This record gives sequence, structure tokens and C-alpha cells, in this order.
Amino acid sequence: MENEEPHFEENPENKPREVETDYPKHKEDPGPSPEAVNEDNDKGAGPVIKWGVPIIIALLLIYWLFLRK
Repeated sequence: MENEEPHFEENPENKPREVETDYPKHKEDPGPSPEAVNEDNDKGAGPVIKWGVPIIIALLLIYWLFLRK
């Protein structure tokens, strides 16, 4: 049982799997759920990083240049 890895076969035609509609029928090898495929990603961290990081950098520069002793 040494070096026993889980069996994984990549799709040789590299076609995406269809959205799963009958989970009990394909329980052993299901496709992606409709939620995973159709969910919008509008609540990501992108806007926070886009505005937060420059503000933090500016505050640190102000502190470093003017407020430290």
C-alpha cells in the first residue's frame, strides 16, 4: 500500500462536464452543480483590495514620513 494515490483520469478530449441534473443517477461521478456554474462572483475581494491597499500604503507613508520620531 505504499505510494497509493487516488485514481484520477483527466478527460482526454478536455470537454467541460455538463451541469448535473440527476445526482442520484451519477452519484459516483457527478458533474458540477448548477450553483457552482451559474453563481455570479460579485462579492469578491477585488473592490476591497483595489481601494484598501492604496489607502493603507498612503497612511503608512504619511506615518513613516511625518509622524515617526
